[in-house]
Amino acid sequence: MSARVQVPRLVIAAPSSGSGKTTVATGLMAAFAERGLAVSPHKAGPDYIDPGYHALATGRPGRNLDAFMCGPELVAPLFAHGAAGCDLAVVEGVMGLYDGAAGRGELASTAHVAKLLRAPVVLVVDASSQSRSVAALVHGFASFDPQVRIGGVILNKVGSDRHEAMLREALEEAGMPVLGVLRRAPQVSAPSRHLGLVPVAERHTDALSSVRALADQVRAGCDLESLLALARSAPPLDCEVWSPSEALRAAGATRAAGATPAPPSFEARRSGGGAPEAGRGRIAVAGGPAFTFSYAEHTELLRAAGAEVVTFDPLKDEALPEHTTALVIGGGFPEVYAHDLAANEPLRKAVADLAAAGAPIAAECAGLLYLARSLDGKPMCGVLDADARMSDRLTLGYREAVAVSDSVLAAPGTRLRGHEFHRTVVEPSAGPSPAWGFTHPERRVEGFVAGGVHASYLHTHWAAEPSVAARFAAAAAAQAQAHPDGTGRP
Repeated sequence: MSARVQVPRLVIAAPSSGSGKTTVATGLMAAFAERGLAVSPHKAGPDYIDPGYHALATGRPGRNLDAFMCGPELVAPLFAHGAAGCDLAVVEGVMGLYDGAAGRGELASTAHVAKLLRAPVVLVVDASSQSRSVAALVHGFASFDPQVRIGGVILNKVGSDRHEAMLREALEEAGMPVLGVLRRAPQVSAPSRHLGLVPVAERHTDALSSVRALADQVRAGCDLESLLALARSAPPLDCEVWSPSEALRAAGATRAAGATPAPPSFEARRSGGGAPEAGRGRIAVAGGPAFTFSYAEHTELLRAAGAEVVTFDPLKDEALPEHTTALVIGGGFPEVYAHDLAANEPLRKAVADLAAAGAPIAAECAGLLYLARSLDGKPMCGVLDADARMSDRLTLGYREAVAVSDSVLAAPGTRLRGHEFHRTVVEPSAGPSPAWGFTHPERRVEGFVAGGVHASYLHTHWAAEPSVAARFAAAAAAQAQAHPDGTGRP
């Protein structure tokens, strides 16, 4: 559905990572939300952790805008979907303003997202080690791409009144408005570890205090009225508004028009012959502190495809939700909670039993580790004939992938773009039936397809390929029909 989107909006960017984008973006979201505005939070790129803080600040789901994983054509529609009915949208950038997918120019950079949204940019500058040079830095960023409109600067980590005066004088000469000045305040910084900030779910009370402190700091140091005026200067955005039901309908039309259909063998395994009948499966989604990585659109797509979606916490729940017919285990930090996950033997057995029954199970990254035989020597679910361990090497980056095995998520030949982000290794890295073949930036196979299980390190965004959600929901419904007693087991 095409619409004229008139939501005021800002993109919070920086010259480089570590400049304070998350501090400013989260603080702005919270400060404006406390004023009674409905604030729509967004994050450029694939990151899962920052949106958790955004959601805490605004009371709305944090949503990602990733021009690589979803394609540039979906950035504005996904934004319009998330920002519907809001008074203001704040988009936190990724890395430096012009840093995008390696070797792809501006693709998936903060600048690219800002242009796709026709949104003004606020540049957050770490001014801790400079004075007049800040004007040269900002001038360079403002003039690099004339299509990127930098509407002002927020100076971060300013040391003193004298330091602030020098910075303001330099930027005044350059004709760049100063929209805020934040002093050094380590007491409101969020703790980090091997993959970035500690997720909100692991420190909810402390995180809430941090977000409130960020709101106080931003309110005291930033010109909120000028920032709001800048946001309101964004021109109308004419675009389609993404909806899960319409996305599924379009995916069905695409398949009918000639895309590769699901091989008959898959449907036969699920229903005893022929296509699955219409029905409603119950899909349990892992949550809690150990499994915090998910995109809001996944659940929306599954529900639009007819599935019931419920959540459970593998750290606390000793059984799967009643009548579970399928399982989604996303990313997170199982390595941090390996002892507690191992100690929950009843749930590990329930997951293994569900897998043995052929139920559809989709596992990404942390989910892959949880399904393995062991993690750092501690027993996991034993669904996969593989062992996982922590390593010193960070695996990070975008991937182009093609499905190489028939699975509950994708037919062979289905192409998706995804993202890897982990410091663990799984041995072996792929089973007899791998999940994906990576085609860029390197060629290799990865992951496991076995029965109803699809497990891989690759994080994907199903809005880019809604047929993935439709296929999984259909498999969950077929499992429910095969087990009308609701046990999900043979």
